[in-house]
Amino acid sequence: MRPRPPVPPAAVPAVPPALRSRRGIALRAWLLPSLVIALVLAAWELAVWGFNLPHYILPAPSEIVKVLIERWDVFLRHTGVTVAEAVAGAVLGIALGIALAMGMFLRSWLEQAVYPLLIASQNVPIFAIAPLLVVWFGYGFGSKVAMAAVTVFFPMTVAVLDGLKRTDPDWVRLFLTMGATRQQIFFRLRLPAALPALFSGLKLAAIYATVGAVLGEWAGAGAGLGYLMLSANAQLRVAEVFAAILCLTPIGLALLGAVVLLERKLMPWQRIGRDGP
Repeated sequence: MRPRPPVPPAAVPAVPPALRSRRGIALRAWLLPSLVIALVLAAWELAVWGFNLPHYILPAPSEIVKVLIERWDVFLRHTGVTVAEAVAGAVLGIALGIALAMGMFLRSWLEQAVYPLLIASQNVPIFAIAPLLVVWFGYGFGSKVAMAAVTVFFPMTVAVLDGLKRTDPDWVRLFLTMGATRQQIFFRLRLPAALPALFSGLKLAAIYATVGAVLGEWAGAGAGLGYLMLSANAQLRVAEVFAAILCLTPIGLALLGAVVLLERKLMPWQRIGRDGP
């Protein structure tokens, strides 16, 4: 009886080329921006020390980080105020924008009456409205929420209205052929089809809400990062101004990240389409 030939070891499954490509793209998405940021900070630090620039003109990044560490409790408290204002204003502005966009789509007379006013309102600088909101809602939380909501409202309304109008007419005719009512077409076809445009508006809202809250704080406030920036700037504590700006960045990124996660949850086919060939 002849001996059996040795069994070859199990081959290690090869990583699919598509997966390797996605990993490489994800790595570059983090590596390249990090490299650029590191180079900019290094050049900034060298320029400050090389040209001996005064701290009230341009502080070095190391000085900004030092101030942020030494006064972390102050920055944390003011950051919490700005986050609350931005989130509340974003929720209010998004809700009002979606409601108005749906109303204008369902009632053409409403669109004809309101849409030109919306367009005209964008010619007014948003900062010019802030003092009025302070007069109407006071120096407290309400005026900042209102300012953030006003900032978010227009892009949200336009994005949702455009998404509702761009529904494929062939799908609408198919629904009509199958006997669908106007309400069924709206809720089962037009709203799902408008999701990409809606999430585009949400991404803009996530960024603009923080801007609106800070603008409201500049007009008049007793707390928040915008208030802290004005106070520090008046006393030429420029490093604190930069530190406050540094605290603003993760707020917008966190809100934007929450929108992206929600988009992936509700629209997984969008991610598949991007990852495909």
